[in-house]
Amino acid sequence: MKLLIIGGTGGTGKHLIKQALEQGHSLTALVRNPAKVKTAHKNLSVIKGNVLDSEKIQEVVAGQDAVLSTLGHKRFFIRTNILSEGTKNIIYAMEKQKVNRFICVTSLGINDSRFNLGLYYTLFVIPVITFFYFRDKSKQEKLIRSSNLDWTIVRPGQLTSGKKRGTYKHGSNIGSYIITKTISRADVADFMLSQLNDKTYLHKTSGITY
Repeated sequence: MKLLIIGGTGGTGKHLIKQALEQGHSLTALVRNPAKVKTAHKNLSVIKGNVLDSEKIQEVVAGQDAVLSTLGHKRFFIRTNILSEGTKNIIYAMEKQKVNRFICVTSLGINDSRFNLGLYYTLFVIPVITFFYFRDKSKQEKLIRSSNLDWTIVRPGQLTSGKKRGTYKHGSNIGSYIITKTISRADVADFMLSQLNDKTYLHKTSGITY
């Protein structure tokens, strides 16, 4: 397939590029700093751009079969709308260019999975450290849900740098009220790619943890 990957320089995005190329897909990666993409491959095109640039998003979305987003940032203490505004631009471009399949990573602890990331995140990390970040993720999810796209929202637990296992739990009631469940970025990428030809979570959210 022809895939657009947004957020390809992040931890999950790097695995997504690597695994998608191994599966034979043709990739376009939209990144702010192309120098951070260390992978070189005949089926990989790296484009410099920003998700807040609506015209650039429309340009790179055109002709794709699907869009996969691992969009994120590290400005946890700053009031932000990067995720929601960027996703709004992605949705607009996809609907205009008639590209329907959208697979997007958010997180457990969002909206109806609010308490599924364990007590530590529920009572401390989310309200104290990542409040603005998670609020923006919540807006991001609501925009996706209200779109006309064939969307799937992937909600990982606490991300790790572990290797791909290929075995993990996924579904609508994943996580724990007490313990913070984890998942490697490599396995999140594996699950995202598996959804390209799987309609199980079409117009649904799925948590993913070990």
